[in-house]
Amino acid sequence: RPPALQEGGGVMSAEVVADISWMDDGACVGADPDLFFPPRGDNDAVTAAKAVCATCPVTSECLEYALASQVKHGIWGGTSEKERRRIRSIRRRARHAKGGVR
Repeated sequence: RPPALQEGGGVMSAEVVADISWMDDGACVGADPDLFFPPRGDNDAVTAAKAVCATCPVTSECLEYALASQVKHGIWGGTSEKERRRIRSIRRRARHAKGGVR
């Protein structure tokens, strides 16, 4: 399972928390959790973590989990912290353009 289920300290919906069975299928199962929390600026370490994610059958679920739970640290679903911020921003703008809330 990916480390630190509540790493971001965000509020998770009951639905997201209830169904984490996908984690058992992650390519990261059994890997050193430190791999997915590389030191800031260590591009080689980020690339190594993303290489594991590239082989993973549940990358989409992992990314959606990280976005829904507002995980702010580490590599999740093949994305870095900065990439997830960008995705959240794009999604907020899209909701706003459609007249949605947030």
